[in-house]
Parts: sequence; structure tokens; C-alpha cells
Amino acid sequence: MRMSAGRASEGAGCITWWGFSPARNLLRLGPVKSDGEINVLLVGSGDPRHILKTVVECPEKQNLHIWVVENSMEVVARQLLLLYLTLIQQEKMGINEKTEVFLELFGNTEIRSQTAETLRQAASQLILSVTETTEDAMHPCLNTTILKFRERDELARIFKLWIQQPSPADSAPAMMPKAWDYRVRQHLGTRYDSRKGQFDWDLRMKLHEKGCGVISKQQYMQWRERGLAFEMREAVYQIPNPTLLSIRVFSQKKGEKVGVRGYWGDIVSSPYLSFGVESDDKSLLITQNGQHLKTAQDISFANMQGLFQFLSSRWGCVTTSPSDTEAKKEPTLSQQKSLRVNNLMLLSGVSVTFLPLDSLQKLPHKQKYCHYFNTIYFSANCVHQLGPMMRQIAAADAVLVVELAKYILDLNKQQKAGFGEKVASLALEAGFKPCREDATDGVHAVFVQQKK
Repeated sequence: MRMSAGRASEGAGCITWWGFSPARNLLRLGPVKSDGEINVLLVGSGDPRHILKTVVECPEKQNLHIWVVENSMEVVARQLLLLYLTLIQQEKMGINEKTEVFLELFGNTEIRSQTAETLRQAASQLILSVTETTEDAMHPCLNTTILKFRERDELARIFKLWIQQPSPADSAPAMMPKAWDYRVRQHLGTRYDSRKGQFDWDLRMKLHEKGCGVISKQQYMQWRERGLAFEMREAVYQIPNPTLLSIRVFSQKKGEKVGVRGYWGDIVSSPYLSFGVESDDKSLLITQNGQHLKTAQDISFANMQGLFQFLSSRWGCVTTSPSDTEAKKEPTLSQQKSLRVNNLMLLSGVSVTFLPLDSLQKLPHKQKYCHYFNTIYFSANCVHQLGPMMRQIAAADAVLVVELAKYILDLNKQQKAGFGEKVASLALEAGFKPCREDATDGVHAVFVQQKK
């Protein structure tokens, strides 16, 4: 089996564990609809950053329905996990603990034993939810019932992998560091021996030049070397984070295909981009003598903590739990479902529905989705799927938001400019025009429907 070495384009990886842009309230990009029912379609967002930001800033009287299409079931599983953790009531998991667990699972290749135990408990609940044969969603806010049966079976298989504890003779604990180092070696090629200088160059001359000065050298270098982005306390981070492992298929010399389980995500841009480079709290962005006083880890923690606090105060009421007598009995399937709901917050008027992987080409042919979506979001890695079929599913005055390549570090200026031109061309073919002449901030391009 032969795998390419020294390919610069490999830095972003072939699976999107986190996005290449900060969290945005998608309802505030373009003309704002203040009330009524809103349907938002996310294509390849990779993580729930836009979902969380949009939900938190959504007006109380607005019904917000978010529809998610991803490229792989591993990403769907991660999205479900992170949203599940977000919805756990404060009485079940404190805000500080939830923030730490969320960020560890989000951006660390290795996690603490306590986080691993929380992951196993959450995965056990998620298995029950996706294997139920009822048409009701496991929770009013998280709906996987539209997924195909084989996709739900695949989710169950992934969740079971997360639960498995390696035996003493198992090599799994050593797998993640080797998988990470393999990616770094393949990406840098002959530059591997001088990798620290390359890491420093990418930070100072690329990320810092793009306005990400809050990403500290110490934290970025540690993440590039080990895949450890969030180390928030003096603890042992040595248990592999199975949510960041996936299968990649390679071709052998004889044309045979072989699947290799490893880390195939981003090793250059960093998970700090999603929650750690922007903040509404300007005190987190203060500089002194040209140096930021807070780091991207600090800002990520503060942003997630604030988000969880807001959700808890707005929707975190405790629902009725079974009595002690009932709790002593073996719960039925419906009671198990009730127990799960009682552990989670109920976000009135908010729902997140996961669509089948191949659904984007099929939505225009279904009457339900005819002129249905008010906001449509495409990630940079899914732009090639943007096409004229958008005319059929976009509502009147719909807004199209496309993630640009600003934070994909391996692309040069000419490639990024070409990418932006391609986005504008595809949007025009799909019936959209720029929202304003200055509608792009280099991070996202925003378009509105052309008037017929």
C-alpha cells in the first residue's frame, strides 16, 4: 500500500471534524427575518458551531428548524454527541464540567479518563436513540428518524466503537499518537525534521496575519505536535479520543481497496477557529504591548461557558423524573426514552434534523422542500455541490452563505482568490447575487436571490 508523502493539500485532511471559520448566527447574515418559522439548511458544516450560535441568539418567538447534511456518518455521530452534551441539564452536569468535556472531545486527540467515561455514557444513550424503530425522535430537538436504516445502523456501529474499552494487551492507546505523527510526517515530507520551524511559520505568518493573534505559540505548537488543543487543568490526557478516528480508503498497487482507521482530519488550521478567535466580550481580546492577554483556549472556554449558561437559564428547567419506586424497576423502552429526555433540556421551538448523506440532490424532487429553506449554508469543502438545484429548495428572499478558504492555510493567495471567484460563479448559476458589494469579510460570502 502506498500513501502520498509531502502533499501540502493534505493539511486540511479529508474529513471535517471542525470548520474553517468562526461560529456565526446565520440568521444575521443577510436580510434578517425577525419572527415566524425559519428553516436553515447546513451542508458540510462539520461541527455544531453555527447551530449553537444561531440557537442562542434566536428570538424566543421564532420557530427555528435546522437541517443538516454531512459527508460522512462519523461527522454526523460527532455532531450528535456534541449537541447531546450541550443539552444535558445543569443539574446533571455542571457548566464548567460540561465546557471542559465538550472542548476536550471537540479538539483533543487524547482525553482524561473522566471525559472518556462521560463519552461512553453519552454513546450508550445515543445508541438507544438511533436503533429505536419508532418514528418519534429521541428528543424534540435532535431528530435522526429521516436517516436511512443503514445510516442509523452505521451510527450505532460508531457509537459502539466509542464505548469499547481497550484491553491491557490492546495497542489502541498507542494508536492515536502514531496516527497523528503519521499525518504530520506525510504532510511535511522532508520538512519533518524542522517541523517546529514550520509550525511557527504557519502560526506567525498565516494565522496571526489573518487576525488570529489570540492563538498562542505554546498552545498551537502543542496541538501541531500532539493534537492536544485544550489542556485546561493539571491532569493526564492519555486516553485516545475515538470520536476523531475514522476510516479512509486507499488504493493498493494491484488496484485493490483497503480501509485504514486513523486520524484523517485537519492538522494545520486548528480547532481554535470555531470558538476561540472571536468573542462578543471585548475584554477577552485586550492586548498589552502588542500581546494578547487571553489565549484561544481561554476564549473558547469563555464562549462555550457563556453559551451553556444562556441555554441553561433560558431552557434548563427540570422536568418531572420517575419516582424512586419506579426507578428501582427495570425501565421499559418507553421509560428509557423518557429518562433520556428528562436528562436533556427541551428547547421550545428549536429542532435539528439530520438528513441522509445523499439527500442534497434529492431534496429538489420532494414537494415538502419546494422553496422551503430561508437560509442555506455551504462549507468550503462542499462548495462543489452548490448548483442550480438550489433554485428549487430556496424560499423567496432566501440567503445563501458560503464559507471561503481564508483559514485553509495550505492554499496560497492566488488559490484563495480563485476559490472566491468560483464561489461567486456557482452562486450566480444557482440564482443568487452578492448581498452587498462588501458582503464578504473574507470568511464567508453572503448572497441573496436574484429577482426574476
